[in-house]
Amino acid sequence: MSHKADYSVKFASISEQTLLNTLSDESRMFIREMAHEYRFTQQDLRQVTEIARDLQMWGESNIESVWPVASETHTGKQEKQRILRTLVATWERYKEAANNYQLGTSIPVKKVTAEVMEKEKGKLGLGYCPVASPKTRCCNLLTLDAVDNCGYGCSYCSIQSFFTGDQVYFDPEFADKLAALSIDPEKTYHIGTGQSSDSLMWGNSHGVLQAQIEFARKHPNVILEFKTKSANVSYLLNHDLPPNIICSWSLNTPTIISNEEHASAPLEKRLDAAKHLAEKGVIVGFHFHPMIHYQGWKEEYADLFNILQTSFFDPKQVAMVSLGTLTFIKPVIKKIREQGSRSQILKMPMVDTEGKLSYPGEIKLELFSHAYNSFSSQWQKEVFFYLCMENHNIWKPVFGIEYESNEAFEQAMKQSYSGKIERLRNQIP
Repeated sequence: MSHKADYSVKFASISEQTLLNTLSDESRMFIREMAHEYRFTQQDLRQVTEIARDLQMWGESNIESVWPVASETHTGKQEKQRILRTLVATWERYKEAANNYQLGTSIPVKKVTAEVMEKEKGKLGLGYCPVASPKTRCCNLLTLDAVDNCGYGCSYCSIQSFFTGDQVYFDPEFADKLAALSIDPEKTYHIGTGQSSDSLMWGNSHGVLQAQIEFARKHPNVILEFKTKSANVSYLLNHDLPPNIICSWSLNTPTIISNEEHASAPLEKRLDAAKHLAEKGVIVGFHFHPMIHYQGWKEEYADLFNILQTSFFDPKQVAMVSLGTLTFIKPVIKKIREQGSRSQILKMPMVDTEGKLSYPGEIKLELFSHAYNSFSSQWQKEVFFYLCMENHNIWKPVFGIEYESNEAFEQAMKQSYSGKIERLRNQIP
């Protein structure tokens, strides 16, 4: 067998473990030609196809147009190494530039389909935040999986690494299992329901909200937080709610919502939904997570923070404002590339941050400081501000304070939330 034929067999084998087949016909043929010329290893081919996939998703130049010009002085392995180094440097330059969503062409909306199914699970229990890390300051949030998988199509979502396919699962025995859940009446619990699916987008489908409301009513020592990107609050508005339920919204600028949070409610509808519940007497909260660095980010986030304070809410109605940014584990990055939706979400400088990939510290500090300093002293005093999944070293530069441990952070959060719940329970203004 000739060397050329021998490599063709090898190429067919190693290419199956890469993103080659997700690329356009032109890029696929070009990479195949370069792989044969320079005898790419599987690692070489994986790196090249990932770069090609990123450029395709970002709407940037294709791999053919950025391929380094052949050298007149290098050959063989040296030339391959030079080409790959140059290609990676070009890719990194793209990532260093702030995302640009104002190019005159809108990113196509990702079509989101969800098949709702019933599936009985095992014993229902309380879990821990799935993205918690011992290297970051964590509030020790407990999680309750009322629904498995999400019906939205946010490009950055970590849920996509936990589930496969478009099936969204409801446990027909959820209400009974929740009612039987053991809760220590001497402890204060903070439980979130938005970790494996959006808390409110499904409304009371399969009785999930009714069961959770009764659970919160039965256990006044539980702080039950519904986290959402929806505007589906009709069931909550039409039913009496115990004061220990907090409804929180993940918010972002209109640019990010329209380009990266597919099928979720527009900003104005999220704010309207939150306002209706606040007027009903429900404690609300807001998560600016992920804040994203892009051209125009500072002005658009400033507008959003201003609208929140001047047009919608009194800080007495608000439990928390959390700040966070893009933080990836490798399986999520792999899933994003496999899906291949038009998105700039991976077009960012990535550094290792406490075992995950995220922005460098200087970008984080700029994002978070801008956010916190955009709120009035009254909001800073009356609302619990915190950083989500960030190293404790960044807290003091942003807020002027830091917690010595996760337990101290957890206790401060619970104390703040419990104080607002007690005032609401006793109808104290």
